[in-house]
Amino acid sequence: MRGPKDDLHSYLAAAREAVLWKLDGLSEYDKRRPLTPTGTNLLGLVKHLTGCEAGYFGGAFGRPFPRELPWLTDDEPNPDLWARPEESSEVITGLYREACAHADGTIHALDLDSVGHIPQWGDDRSTVTLHRILVHMIAETHRHAGHADIVRELVDGAVGMRPGRGNLPDADVRWWARYRDRVERAAREALP
Repeated sequence: MRGPKDDLHSYLAAAREAVLWKLDGLSEYDKRRPLTPTGTNLLGLVKHLTGCEAGYFGGAFGRPFPRELPWLTDDEPNPDLWARPEESSEVITGLYREACAHADGTIHALDLDSVGHIPQWGDDRSTVTLHRILVHMIAETHRHAGHADIVRELVDGAVGMRPGRGNLPDADVRWWARYRDRVERAAREALP
């Protein structure tokens, strides 16, 4: 019988799958190129989530991730939100899968009320439970999956939640153009 931990874990697994799927079939350039003014890119989102999985489910619960993530000790801002030329997408996605597998080990080994510590969250919030971290990582990963949805659509127009499940109306390019025009007109008409 499935319990609450299984339900939470399945939501996290679905979000992880969605984030990785957004990289499928893209060139190295398209995986890395910044498509927002703040530099949001697909591979950077995966790199960021790697550190989150490793830290929140690893060190926070006394189970340090066995691999070094050098960008976590970098002094520059946002080192985990983009990939350097020498960091291959295979290495980054491989580390993400390893971090997720390590996190899954923590999730399976501990009870939802198991206590961990995240010092960087501050004195009043640093003591956490596995339940809280599962909820936090579901929110974190789904948030970044949403970013990945938009970035991927900007790259090549691909949309959807996962392969075979677009979660959008099944319509052709002309329908979408008309729909977008209608949304644009509504936005302009709402102006004072």
